[in-house]
This record gives sequence, C-alpha cells and structure tokens, in this order.
Amino acid sequence: MSAFDGVPLAAIDFYEDLERDNSREWWQAQRARYTDDVRAPMEALAAVLEEEFGSAKVFRPNRDVRFSADKSPYKTHQGFVVPLAEGIGWYVQVSAEGLMTAGGWWRGTPEMIAAYRAALLEEEDHDAGEELERILQDLREAGYAIGGDRLRTKPRGVAAEHPFLDLLRHRSLTAERQHGEPEWLPTPGAAERVAADWRAYRPLMQWLAANVSGTDRP
Repeated sequence: MSAFDGVPLAAIDFYEDLERDNSREWWQAQRARYTDDVRAPMEALAAVLEEEFGSAKVFRPNRDVRFSADKSPYKTHQGFVVPLAEGIGWYVQVSAEGLMTAGGWWRGTPEMIAAYRAALLEEEDHDAGEELERILQDLREAGYAIGGDRLRTKPRGVAAEHPFLDLLRHRSLTAERQHGEPEWLPTPGAAERVAADWRAYRPLMQWLAANVSGTDRP
C-alpha cells in the first residue's frame, strides 16, 4: 500500500469525464486513470483512517443494473464505508462534485425502524429523544447537513403533537458535509480533515448503535 498523499484533483476530472461518457468502451480506455487517480488514493486514505475507525469496505466501481432503468455501467463516485454496526457507518466519497463525508444510519430495515421509533416513543423517559435532538443541533451548528429517508406524513399511530414528530418521520438518519475541491484535498492533510468530520459524527453514530442496532456504545 502506497502512502497517502491526498486525493488528486485528477480524480474529480475523471468523474467529470465519466459523466459525459459512461460506457464500457470509455472505461476500458481510461482504466489506468481510475486505478491511479481514484482507487489507489482512496485505498491509501482508508488505510490511514483504519487505526482510529476500523477496517473499510472500498466499493466496486460497477453499478448493479439488474433492477434499474438506468443501465449506465459505472458509478459516478468512489466511496468507502467503515461499519460501526449493522446499517450504521462512516462514509467518504469523491465525485465530480469533489469530496463528501458522511456518517449515520443508511439502511432502514423494518426491525431497525421499529427500534428507532420505540426509543423516541418511550413515554416514561424522553432522554433518548432529547439527546438525539441535542446531537443533531450540535451538528447543524457546526455546518453539517442532516438527511435520511423520511415519511412525508407522520407515522401511523403517532400523535400530531408528539414532541419528536419530526425525528419520528425518519427511516434512516445521516449527517454529511460537502467539501468540494478545497486546497487541502490533494495533500496528506486531507486524511485529518476526513477524520475530523468522522469524529464529529461519532455522537450520532453512538446513539444510533445503542438505539437502532442494539449494540453497546463504542
């Protein structure tokens, strides 16, 4: 594994070009660019972050088009995830838009959604909901965007005046930051910038691990 020297701006150029011609013919002709400018730097970044956060899964570039109307063969971003618990993890990707980091709960199985709602609906003790509200407010104030899949209406059986109604609409819950193309991106300091975001996501990840997946807080 080579040392991490940053994510080259050539990685962004690669994805700008791929968005213009997402074909197997183009990819085969440009494979070396993907290997050198995208895959190798992201694998090196994953190796740097591993000591603090754990082993990463670096995603394949190929799309699964079996059940998609969009038959474009390649993903227009390269990302990797470090799982914390089932459906919960830290994430980073590079694309034509630049660098993005994220963390949280991205896969809402029925069991996980039920556990999440149960934590917020506990009538005897609202501590879990109040804690989650504080965590999300801190993230917003620090400049992170809160996202996730949400119901347009309230969940069935939940009172319209419930204090955590907005949270209860979530079927997944994430925080993210779009960095674009900052000056530090093609430097070794990019690893610390990603790590700083991931540390900021940790309280959210810990809450989700305890209340959605039922694991002990790391």
